[in-house]
Amino acid sequence: MSPLRLVLVLSENWTLTPRRDLPALLRFAVEAEDAGFDGVMVSEHVVLCRGADAQGLPANPREYALPGNQDPATPWPSSLMLLAAVAAATTRLRLIAGAVIAPLRHPLLLAKELATLDLIAEGRLVVQPTVSWHRPEYEALGVPFGARGDLLDEHLAAWEVLWRDTPAAFAGRHYRFADVWFEPKPYRPGGPALWFGGETLHRRLLHRIVAYGQGFNPLGRPAPADLRRLRTALAAAGRDPGELELVGGVRGTFPDPTGVADLGRALDSITPQVAQGFTTFCVKPSQFTDDPARVGALCREIVRRSSHLHPPG
Repeated sequence: MSPLRLVLVLSENWTLTPRRDLPALLRFAVEAEDAGFDGVMVSEHVVLCRGADAQGLPANPREYALPGNQDPATPWPSSLMLLAAVAAATTRLRLIAGAVIAPLRHPLLLAKELATLDLIAEGRLVVQPTVSWHRPEYEALGVPFGARGDLLDEHLAAWEVLWRDTPAAFAGRHYRFADVWFEPKPYRPGGPALWFGGETLHRRLLHRIVAYGQGFNPLGRPAPADLRRLRTALAAAGRDPGELELVGGVRGTFPDPTGVADLGRALDSITPQVAQGFTTFCVKPSQFTDDPARVGALCREIVRRSSHLHPPG
């Protein structure tokens, strides 16, 4: 049986590194690869605006960034540029572009950036497209927030055409193009692997996973009934539910607003997720150490502690 896949989250580790020290994130990626991690994940915002913290800031700054809990000054480097640098510094890691807010770009432009990065990484790119949550970000970029779901669906349909056809044509409500030569194509036929996620398994998310998804990365723990719905929908579409990568994670429980979490307690949450069929687990290093020099050792410890666990089947 194959071991579990471990993903190091490089975003939002600003209690661990200075906010402008992006080379430190590259070092973390190399150390994760050396330790045996499967991938690294970088998420994005283009801008944050007033109200990004409307739900209140986390009690401990090491907690995950969630909708409405972010200081507008939170740094969000360009995820695709950072992953291109990681691609150049590594040979095996998957590069997971988490939470790519597709509607904020034109599909021709974003498809080209993703295809180029997939080529640089020789097929190691994974993309998680999303509509995100921050209305002022859309307004700052002149994109209608209310149309974001339709815009994402047209992105997905357009990417499929662009990554397959030469010349390519697409006619949607929001985007249209004809007789375009989109070159170079991505490294893999059909383009990068696509993951999808969300707080609930709503109708449109279910459709996107069934039509395009190779992975499901929910925000939080999905209900067993939702996992059953997902597997039933995949089977009804002629897809093997066992081939969908289920992405979980570990989250620290903090003793106070200033301390790090206990790693062992966090890793205990992997076992019940494995029982549900999850095979891939995300870890944010700043939840468990304040010392950037210890990230490599932390990664090795996580690999050691999880080595006895295996996906079912």
